[in-house]
Amino acid sequence: MGVAGPFPDPAGTPHGPVMDRDEADRALARLGAEHEAVETSLLALQEHAGRRLLEGAELTGATKERWAAAEQSITLLWTYFDAYTAALTGLRELRARRRWSSREDLVELTERLRGRSVTVPGPAAAHPGPSLTGPAKLAEEFTLQELVARMNELYASSLDTIITADAVWSALPARIDLLAAELRRTRSLAHSVGVRPGEHPAGDELESITEELTALRAEVLSDPLAFWRPAPGSSAPGGGRPDTGRYDRAARALEEVRREIEAVLGVRQDSEERLIRLRDVLSRADRTLSEARAARGEVLAKIAASEVPAVSGPPTVLQERLATAAEFRRHAQWHRLSPLLESLEREAEDELHRARESLTAVTAPLAVRAELRGRLDAYKAKAARHGTAEDPLLIERYDAARRMLWSAPCDLRAAEQAVLRYQYAVAEVVAPRAAGPAPEDRRGDS
Repeated sequence: MGVAGPFPDPAGTPHGPVMDRDEADRALARLGAEHEAVETSLLALQEHAGRRLLEGAELTGATKERWAAAEQSITLLWTYFDAYTAALTGLRELRARRRWSSREDLVELTERLRGRSVTVPGPAAAHPGPSLTGPAKLAEEFTLQELVARMNELYASSLDTIITADAVWSALPARIDLLAAELRRTRSLAHSVGVRPGEHPAGDELESITEELTALRAEVLSDPLAFWRPAPGSSAPGGGRPDTGRYDRAARALEEVRREIEAVLGVRQDSEERLIRLRDVLSRADRTLSEARAARGEVLAKIAASEVPAVSGPPTVLQERLATAAEFRRHAQWHRLSPLLESLEREAEDELHRARESLTAVTAPLAVRAELRGRLDAYKAKAARHGTAEDPLLIERYDAARRMLWSAPCDLRAAEQAVLRYQYAVAEVVAPRAAGPAPEDRRGDS
């Protein structure tokens, strides 16, 4: 028992009510406008610069596969469009038979406008051989609406392939070429200051960047779609952006090398001045150490019971490295001179700081003695202001402290105790006088 199909009513067709003349004319006008729009889009696709580039390029990878599928889609698009054109032409001829279409004409127009009235060759007929999309039909039937929807799908997928390839080719090769030109200038500059592969890390890095840019350009030209990142959630053709990750890394690496080369150039321009400054810093460090050694002998002779730190000799290693730097400058080995000068400048400043600390540590006992002498004289002056300088106790303690501080070797600990005893004595003698005389009893006799 079969399955019942749609039953036409007396005033309709299996696809709905029969159109009247105005409805049919409006449908044909809409199809005509649609046909014109489709034709315009197909011609624009045919003339697109990206399509011509894809046709002439030696493609590889994902681009080769997608372009092969897009070419089949474009061929099928024209096949569908021809069928669409033929169907529209037939409809127009049917409508033009009579100025006032008969009911039979209107029924046929309705069936052809709404039904599966367009038969087109399938992909297997258009492209004999293996299909990229699986088994294909020899012929397919569409309604006009379905045929337009199918053409829209094929058009969108083909346009996406063309637009994305064109976008990558428009963005990356030109930027790579500009970076390669900058790379050539940097390499020339590097060679002028002796930065070469195998002799300096920057020279090796320049070789690596050169190889990367060469490989990147070849890959972009042969497989541009491998460098495309679709926009998340976007279904529009060409939604996304070129992937510039490898280019950006190469650009950053070149910028780092360029800064290093500029540093080497700076060394070439001011190396003599920097060497003079280095000699001056090391000379000051040497003089400071000599002063510290002389001061140490003085301290050992004048100060007793004091721990005086030893003083190291002059920085001979730095002097040798300074001579090496001068040799590099004479032979224009700027790439070797640059890091050596940087390390020497740091170490020379450290050496001068160490020498100054050594002098400070060595002369500390003399500074303590000078401070005690100053304190002793200050309290003597205080006693004189209060009229107690001739006090026997103060004279005795002052003389004891002074003998200790002005004798050699000076015992700092004993001298400090003597100064403290004098200080306390001055305070005891001066305090009652500062308070003033006791008030007199002025009461008379009662």
